[in-house]
Amino acid sequence: MRKIYADVTSALEGLTFDGMTVMSGGFGLCGIPENLIAGLKASGVKGLTVISNNAGVDGFGLGQLLETKQIAKMISSYVGENKEFERQYLAGELQLEFNPQGTLAERIRAGGAGIPAFFTATGVGTLVAEGKEVRNFDGRDYVMETGLVADLAIIKAWKADERGNLVFRKTARNFNPMMATAGKVTVVEVEEIVPVGSLDPDHIHTPGVYVDRLIQTVSEKRIEQRTVRQKEAV
Repeated sequence: MRKIYADVTSALEGLTFDGMTVMSGGFGLCGIPENLIAGLKASGVKGLTVISNNAGVDGFGLGQLLETKQIAKMISSYVGENKEFERQYLAGELQLEFNPQGTLAERIRAGGAGIPAFFTATGVGTLVAEGKEVRNFDGRDYVMETGLVADLAIIKAWKADERGNLVFRKTARNFNPMMATAGKVTVVEVEEIVPVGSLDPDHIHTPGVYVDRLIQTVSEKRIEQRTVRQKEAV
C-alpha cells in the first residue's frame, strides 16, 4: 500500500472529526509535527482532546489550536511556555489532565503495547493520585495509571523510506516513537523520504508497520528558549 501523500491536506483527509483524541509528538518545540498541527487548524476540527508533552508556545505548534479554541482538553506534562493556555485554564475554558513526565511517556507506551493499566510509585500521596486506585506491593504504595490511545497520532521524524520505516534525531525520539504505536491511525511528516533499502535496519527506530500515511515537509525549527552568555568585558 502506498503511504506517501502529496501534502498535509490529503494526508489528513477523512481522518478528522469533532471530539476526537489526537496524540501530537515532540518535546518542547523539538520534533513537533508543526505542519500537521497547522493542517488540523485549517481543517476546523474542534472539541479536541490532545495528548502531548507540552502545549507549544503562543502562536506556534499546538499554541495555534489553543488560540482558535479547537482544543477542549489537554493531557500533558509541561505547559509553562504558553500564556494562552494559562489564560484558558484559569478561566475554566480548557480541561487539563496533568501527568508526571515519565508517567505520561509510560501511559502512551502502554497504550501502544495493549496494556490497559499499570502501577507506579510516582505521584503517590500527591494530587496526581487523587481519585485513582492505590495498591501496596512489598510494603510500598503504587498508584494505578491507565494506558493512552488516540484516534490519530501526528508525529515528526527526520527520515523515512517509502514503506514508512522511521529514523528520529536526538530529542525528537522522546515521545514520537511511542505515539506512533498508540494511534489508531498514524500520520508522519518527515524531512526526507528515501528508497526502500536505503536505511540501515539497525538504525530504524519505528518500523513502517506503525505508519499509515507519510508526507515530506519543510520545518521552521524554532528555538523555545534562547539563552546566551553575556559577552565578557575586555
